[in-house]
Amino acid sequence: MILCDIGNTSVDLFMDGKRSKLRAVDFDPAVFQEDVYYVSVNLVLNKRIRDFPNWHDLRELIDWDKYYPSMGIDRIMVCEAVEDGVIVDAGSAITVDVMRCGVYQGGFISLGIRAAEEAYARVSSALDVSFNFEVDLAKMAKNTPDALTVGFLAPLIEKIERLEKPLYLSGGDARLIAHFFSEAIVDEELIFKGMTKLIEKGVKC
Repeated sequence: MILCDIGNTSVDLFMDGKRSKLRAVDFDPAVFQEDVYYVSVNLVLNKRIRDFPNWHDLRELIDWDKYYPSMGIDRIMVCEAVEDGVIVDAGSAITVDVMRCGVYQGGFISLGIRAAEEAYARVSSALDVSFNFEVDLAKMAKNTPDALTVGFLAPLIEKIERLEKPLYLSGGDARLIAHFFSEAIVDEELIFKGMTKLIEKGVKC
């Protein structure tokens, strides 16, 4: 079984226990003869994939009554991976969601790390610096990188800490923000675990 997470710029594949990434512009769905289960936000590739009967859109297996209609498909997949816990997906945006007994409780969305740094840089060239992920968020900062890091991350980390455990971190920046949580579980394959669980539910039904 091949799992595929298709974004606007990249295609993330998981097969035989290994993960690989390709550029979306170079991706050809015709090269796969096996069954491929996928989620996608790429409208161009979606049109091409519809021509291949071995490609299966996991949107069709989602119980949409559990979520809200405009919720991102990647976000739903990481939620499907967790029965009980808080899921932080730190990518282009940072999404925080809560699952209890397999039921979605709600969540919120913050700017991602890169987006936040770019937003500060647009305010002033003096703020065009990188965050310091070694900073102590409990202390007042005495330089610009630390001040921006504390200003952006401290409220976000505090809000996440107030939510119940366990805490799961996923996404490209998961290991950067893991520094601020003592008991977080970093799982960079959480989206594929959610896809697998959804497929298994669909087979049972």
